[in-house]
Amino acid sequence: MPSNEQKEKHIYTVSEITKYIRVILEDSFPGVWIEGEISNFVLHTSGHMYFSLKDANSVLKCAMFKRANMALKFKPKDGMKVLCFGKLSVYEARGDYQLIAEEIEPKGVGALQLAFQQLKEKLQKEGIFDQSHKIPIPHLPTAIGVVTSPTGAAIRDILNIARRRFSNVEIIINPVKVQGAEAKDEIAAAVRGFNKLKNVDVIIVARGGGSLEDLWPFNEEVVARAIYDSELPVISAVGHEIDFTICDFVSDLRAPTPSAAAELVLPRKDDLINQINTALIRLKNSLSGMVDMLSERLAGLRDSYALRQPINMIIQHVQEVDDLKKDLSLRIDHIVKMRGESFGSVIGKLEALNPLAILNRGYSVTVKLPSGKIIRDSAALSKGDMVETKFGKGVVKSKIEEVG
Repeated sequence: MPSNEQKEKHIYTVSEITKYIRVILEDSFPGVWIEGEISNFVLHTSGHMYFSLKDANSVLKCAMFKRANMALKFKPKDGMKVLCFGKLSVYEARGDYQLIAEEIEPKGVGALQLAFQQLKEKLQKEGIFDQSHKIPIPHLPTAIGVVTSPTGAAIRDILNIARRRFSNVEIIINPVKVQGAEAKDEIAAAVRGFNKLKNVDVIIVARGGGSLEDLWPFNEEVVARAIYDSELPVISAVGHEIDFTICDFVSDLRAPTPSAAAELVLPRKDDLINQINTALIRLKNSLSGMVDMLSERLAGLRDSYALRQPINMIIQHVQEVDDLKKDLSLRIDHIVKMRGESFGSVIGKLEALNPLAILNRGYSVTVKLPSGKIIRDSAALSKGDMVETKFGKGVVKSKIEEVG
């Protein structure tokens, strides 16, 4: 028979004891902050994050599901020291206890500041801040697009400056939220909207001062890429002079304040009028000087002998032409005569050297036929050979009857 002790023994299955431990952990630690260094960080395709927190002696597995990590402003990575808030639980399939993280804060630096540095480094490596991509700001735009809150101080400052400096310029406002979760998408859409319509020459993205959290929409990647893709020049006028945002780095020009942006893009109308008047005076003086110089040249020409006695000038030139023709004719005759005498001399020399000329003096030349070889010795002939004898005038063909 089993003893009473055996009857009272309770035997747990592995699943039962694991669930029991899970309940104890979750009830005991419903919310706890834990400090440690991130290691073995993995961002799963599902959007969930899995990593470990470690210190010098221990390691704690952690999971942060997509619903919670979507709110993170920075990207966790191995080696980062953080503070994690969540509840302790047990992953029953492996019997591992773990932290289900709900929040993560970087230790020693704010989450937003870390997110700012991470995005800045990422975009800088891509070349999005490169000076070579910057578009020049037009000197005098006819229309300015402003992306800002319609009720904020930024738009009031811009309109006041515009009215004072150049009231003729058209200001087109694309109203957006400049704070909160929806602001980044509205700002990006407004920049793209101006580019689609092409109804302005330059865009000002503006907002008054505020904390890092207040200015955060202008540090979002979606805004940075919209500005980078803009075919219209973009001026960033976010916060005060000491405030810097990602929007400042990617824009074509950074203005320290919204008021400064309006001053940078709009010259003073009075200054332009003064410049035009000065240019007109200089142009008038230049033209007047040119007219005076040409008048003097005209007066000089008018008083010249050529204009006062044009017929005499023509007669002189006609005489000069006649003289030149006469001189040329004499020169040609002289050259022809000299060439003729030279040519006659050469002909005489050639006649003297002509071997046939001696025939005119009673001599003759006999050649053997049909070879035409000149006969210099009778021994070269035989009875019956045919010969031809050339005289000064005429030719005789003979047949040799006897050779002596």
